[in-house]
Amino acid sequence: QVQLVESGGGLVQAGDSLRLSCTASGRSFSTSTMGWFRQAPGKEREFVAAIWWRDSTTNYADSVKGRFTISRDNAKSTMYLQMNSLQPEDTAVYYCAATRATYTWYPRGPYDYWGQGTQVTVSS
Repeated sequence: QVQLVESGGGLVQAGDSLRLSCTASGRSFSTSTMGWFRQAPGKEREFVAAIWWRDSTTNYADSVKGRFTISRDNAKSTMYLQMNSLQPEDTAVYYCAATRATYTWYPRGPYDYWGQGTQVTVSS
Protein backbone atom coordinates (compact mmCIF):
# COMPACT_ATOMS: atom_id res chain seq x y z
CA GLN A 1 0.00 0.00 0.00
CA VAL A 2 1.44 3.31 -1.09
CA GLN A 3 1.47 6.02 1.54
CA LEU A 4 2.68 9.59 1.62
CA VAL A 5 2.76 11.09 5.09
CA GLU A 6 3.36 14.78 5.70
CA SER A 7 4.63 16.29 8.93
CA GLY A 8 6.06 19.53 10.23
CA GLY A 9 3.08 21.86 9.98
CA GLY A 10 2.10 24.20 12.77
CA LEU A 11 1.25 27.70 13.90
CA VAL A 12 3.92 30.36 13.37
CA GLN A 13 4.17 34.12 13.14
CA ALA A 14 4.78 36.11 10.00
CA GLY A 15 8.46 36.03 9.09
CA ASP A 16 9.09 32.67 10.73
CA SER A 17 10.20 29.46 9.05
CA LEU A 18 8.92 25.89 8.93
CA ARG A 19 10.17 22.72 7.29
CA LEU A 20 7.65 20.20 6.04
CA SER A 21 8.54 16.57 5.43
CA CYS A 22 6.86 13.94 3.28
CA THR A 23 7.83 10.33 3.79
CA ALA A 24 6.86 7.72 1.22
CA SER A 25 6.29 4.03 1.76
CA GLY A 26 4.92 1.14 -0.24
CA ARG A 27 6.97 1.83 -3.35
CA SER A 28 9.98 3.82 -4.43
CA PHE A 29 9.54 7.30 -5.87
CA SER A 30 13.24 7.81 -6.37
CA THR A 31 12.77 8.29 -10.13
CA SER A 32 9.39 10.04 -10.02
CA THR A 33 8.35 13.66 -9.91
CA MET A 34 7.28 14.71 -6.43
CA GLY A 35 5.57 17.91 -5.47
CA TRP A 36 3.93 20.09 -2.85
CA PHE A 37 0.49 21.64 -3.18
CA ARG A 38 -1.60 23.71 -0.80
CA GLN A 39 -5.23 24.56 -0.28
CA ALA A 40 -6.43 27.56 1.68
CA PRO A 41 -9.99 27.76 3.07
CA GLY A 42 -12.44 28.56 0.32
CA LYS A 43 -9.82 28.29 -2.40
CA GLU A 44 -8.80 25.65 -4.89
CA ARG A 45 -5.73 23.56 -4.39
CA GLU A 46 -2.68 25.19 -5.94
CA PHE A 47 0.75 24.06 -6.98
CA VAL A 48 3.64 25.10 -4.74
CA ALA A 49 6.79 23.30 -5.87
CA ALA A 50 8.06 20.13 -7.54
CA ILE A 51 11.30 18.22 -7.72
CA TRP A 52 12.57 15.56 -10.11
CA TRP A 53 14.96 12.77 -9.29
CA ARG A 54 17.53 13.71 -11.90
CA ASP A 55 19.82 16.58 -11.05
CA SER A 56 17.23 17.60 -8.46
CA THR A 57 15.51 19.72 -11.08
CA THR A 58 12.95 21.97 -9.39
CA ASN A 59 10.00 24.18 -10.26
CA TYR A 60 8.23 26.74 -8.06
CA ALA A 61 5.06 28.77 -8.08
CA ASP A 62 5.82 32.47 -8.46
CA SER A 63 4.23 33.18 -5.08
CA VAL A 64 6.85 31.14 -3.20
CA LYS A 65 9.92 31.55 -5.40
CA GLY A 66 12.86 32.79 -3.36
CA ARG A 67 11.20 31.91 -0.04
CA PHE A 68 10.55 28.16 -0.28
CA THR A 69 13.03 25.43 -1.13
CA ILE A 70 12.09 21.90 -2.13
CA SER A 71 14.53 19.04 -1.69
CA ARG A 72 14.54 15.27 -1.44
CA ASP A 73 16.57 12.48 0.11
CA ASN A 74 15.91 9.35 -1.91
CA ALA A 75 17.83 7.20 0.55
CA LYS A 76 15.28 8.18 3.20
CA SER A 77 12.30 8.20 0.81
CA THR A 78 11.60 11.70 2.07
CA MET A 79 10.90 15.04 0.44
CA TYR A 80 11.14 18.38 2.21
CA LEU A 81 9.78 21.88 1.85
CA GLN A 82 11.75 24.56 3.65
CA MET A 83 9.53 27.60 4.03
CA ASN A 84 11.12 30.90 5.03
CA SER A 85 9.67 34.36 5.46
CA LEU A 86 6.21 32.92 5.92
CA GLN A 87 3.26 35.26 5.42
CA PRO A 88 -0.40 34.99 6.45
CA GLU A 89 -1.31 34.24 2.82
CA ASP A 90 0.75 31.05 3.09
CA THR A 91 -1.82 29.68 5.53
CA ALA A 92 -3.20 26.46 4.06
CA VAL A 93 -3.24 22.70 4.26
CA TYR A 94 -0.09 21.50 2.53
CA TYR A 95 -0.14 18.23 0.60
CA CYS A 96 2.67 16.21 -0.86
CA ALA A 97 2.15 14.26 -4.05
CA ALA A 98 3.99 11.88 -6.35
CA THR A 99 3.61 10.67 -9.90
CA ARG A 100 3.32 7.04 -10.88
CA ALA A 101 5.34 7.71 -14.01
CA THR A 102 9.08 7.36 -13.74
CA TYR A 103 11.91 9.12 -15.56
CA THR A 104 9.48 11.83 -16.64
CA TRP A 105 9.39 15.45 -15.49
CA TYR A 106 5.80 16.53 -14.80
CA PRO A 107 6.15 19.43 -12.34
CA ARG A 108 2.49 20.51 -12.53
CA GLY A 109 1.10 16.98 -12.72
CA PRO A 110 -0.89 14.94 -13.08
CA TYR A 111 -0.08 13.38 -9.73
CA ASP A 112 -1.28 9.93 -8.76
CA TYR A 113 -0.53 9.68 -5.06
CA TRP A 114 -1.40 12.18 -2.34
CA GLY A 115 -0.77 12.58 1.35
CA GLN A 116 -3.39 13.50 3.91
CA GLY A 117 -2.08 17.03 4.37
CA THR A 118 -0.56 19.07 7.17
CA GLN A 119 -1.89 22.42 8.40
CA VAL A 120 0.29 25.50 8.23
CA THR A 121 -1.08 28.61 9.90
CA VAL A 122 0.77 31.92 9.79
CA SER A 123 -0.43 34.69 12.09
CA SER A 124 0.20 38.37 11.38
